[in-house]
Amino acid sequence: MLIGELAARAGTTTRALRYYEEQGLLESDRTAAGYRLYEPGAVRRVRNIRELLSCGLTVEDVKSLLAYLDADLPEVLSYSPLCADGYGVGAQRVAQLEERIAILTELRDSLVRRMPWLVAPDGTADEQAA
Repeated sequence: MLIGELAARAGTTTRALRYYEEQGLLESDRTAAGYRLYEPGAVRRVRNIRELLSCGLTVEDVKSLLAYLDADLPEVLSYSPLCADGYGVGAQRVAQLEERIAILTELRDSLVRRMPWLVAPDGTADEQAA
């Protein structure tokens, strides 16, 4: 299938597909005219890439999981010693996200201390401040 069809079937853009290919996440053949040509399994691979990226993994993280991109990703990944490298990537990403959450929480708390009217008494955002 051509790049436009893959983009439509996978729910993404042709630009994203070209980027995934540049990054080594996706492969294509070329027609005689130079158009990208993808195998039918590319739809699943692209959907898996997008799902992993939406979970907070980076492109570099996804590169380390290439072996898993061509099968349906399970809702919950069962632990297996054979996949320890992939789990290490996930653990590292969770640690980085926890650090970012802590920093953002600290920033929010600092701002609310300076402008307490930004938060309603029940702890939710005060709509009047917006």
